Amino acid sequence: MLLYYITDRLGFPGTPAEQRSALLRCLAESARAEVDYIQLREKGEDSANLELLAREALHVVRENSKTTKLLINTHVDIALAIGADGVHLPANASPPSKVRGEWLQRGERAPVIGVSAHSVDEVQRAELDGATFAVFAPVFEKAAAGIKGVGLDALREACAAAGIPVLALGGINLSNAAACLENAAAGIAGIRLFQQANVAATVNALRNLRPTSYAR
Repeated sequence: MLLYYITDRLGFPGTPAEQRSALLRCLAESARAEVDYIQLREKGEDSANLELLAREALHVVRENSKTTKLLINTHVDIALAIGADGVHLPANASPPSKVRGEWLQRGERAPVIGVSAHSVDEVQRAELDGATFAVFAPVFEKAAAGIKGVGLDALREACAAAGIPVLALGGINLSNAAACLENAAAGIAGIRLFQQANVAATVNALRNLRPTSYAR
């Protein structure tokens, strides 16, 4: 099972400085807990501040884990500048094959490239374009945000249509994560799932899930 933490510093309480510190602590805890991937997805930062934060984030991840990989959301230039492990691309963004080519031209090792997907077609396109994995969302309803989930049947269909790992995202918690695995998800992605609880305990609980009707 792959675990994918998507960051949101604004989800932490306090001043901007306190939110930044809380984010870095959560990154360290996530890396120590061996979360597979962390996506630095910090909207609202200008490029200069985002690059500074990304450098801090990479240092924290490297300091606390030899296996956790840091991906930068959207900003391929920043990911290359700081030596991140890869990028996460929105649906219908630059094709992963183009990003990979740019990366390799710089003499860097092949990047990890995650792609957001909201339909079977987008999952299939991500695979054809050379993505490492797709993140399929939203699976469950998020009533507070007014977001309606597509449901487990749609998740299962998307997973069956692709030869790359498909991770489930959207309204996922410890009570419904197993259902995503039972419907063929290769892993679980989340923001609050990792930020609003003890990260090590959450990761341990997820790693110990035993799907009853689906075996990968």
